[in-house]
Amino acid sequence: MSSSRRTLRPVPDDEPRLEFRTVHGYRRAFRIAGEGPAILLVHGIGDNSTTWTEVFPHLARTHTVIAPDLLGHGRSDKPRADYSVAAYANGMRDLLSTIGVGRVTVVGHSLGGGVAMQFAYQYPQLVERLVLVSSGGVTKDVHPLLRLATVPLLNEAIKALRLPGSATALRLLGAALAAIDSSRLRPGAMLHDTPDLFRILRDLPDPTAQEAYLRTLRAVVDWRGQVVTMLDRCYLTEDLPVQLVWGDEDAVIPVEHAHLAHAAMPHSHLDIFRGGGHFPFHDDPLRFVEVVERFVAATHPLVYDESRWRDKLLAGPGEATIVGSASTRMAVLDAMGSDERSAT
Repeated sequence: MSSSRRTLRPVPDDEPRLEFRTVHGYRRAFRIAGEGPAILLVHGIGDNSTTWTEVFPHLARTHTVIAPDLLGHGRSDKPRADYSVAAYANGMRDLLSTIGVGRVTVVGHSLGGGVAMQFAYQYPQLVERLVLVSSGGVTKDVHPLLRLATVPLLNEAIKALRLPGSATALRLLGAALAAIDSSRLRPGAMLHDTPDLFRILRDLPDPTAQEAYLRTLRAVVDWRGQVVTMLDRCYLTEDLPVQLVWGDEDAVIPVEHAHLAHAAMPHSHLDIFRGGGHFPFHDDPLRFVEVVERFVAATHPLVYDESRWRDKLLAGPGEATIVGSASTRMAVLDAMGSDERSAT
């Protein structure tokens, strides 16, 4: 990626509309624009649908693009509710049903990648393709600040981030933990993404949003790292077109995870953004749009076959063959230095 950040010209006719649907008594916000095959954009933890602002209208030139605010995020309601990955996948199914959209190409970022993978697992008949962007749910590694935020006493600091000096104190704590556990990060990576994490934490608008954030975080992360993995079900993507997008300076979900996921899904496509962080669609939106459009054009939608799905479940791998074992991780790490085919 060049040192100067590339941006996209606006496409005014395809600006997304903010709409709402009430599902199970809770109001769900989403942005929608365009016509054609559907693309579902799922944001990460603490974020909202506006994170896709730069790429949204350009994808909407040829697709119906839907970007929801997950429950507990953005303009959606923030109840005391289930904020697990599986519950979010259920919410995506119900929202698509209420707006009359049948099948989608799912693009998930960070936590949204875990939701997208879970959605593809729970509802394979609804998914045409899968795009995982700096996705959670591969192995336990995650930014130290997120691990710190799950500790019962320390997570109270999130609720006080609006007080003078509190953000500085939390940043120092995060930096101290990062110094202990930064062996897998390239120099400068921690600095790349930490400001975005603090932006998300600082901008949580009220106590209900903060509580929803913490409930979501604790469903997928504890003080040791991520607690949910997709690796035990990656074999189910054998027939599903999968695109992986990562920044090699990602400090939240290290780029090692991209290579592990790619190894676990041998038919997947992998694009690494040099100099990119945890938000590659912010770092280089032009390239991101090009990657997604190229992937969609070059692949055929999954044709769901229930009997084949059942056969794959019955023949699934045993524990000893799950990608992500110590030996597999070492092999992937050895290969990372020479894998230049897609890391451009």
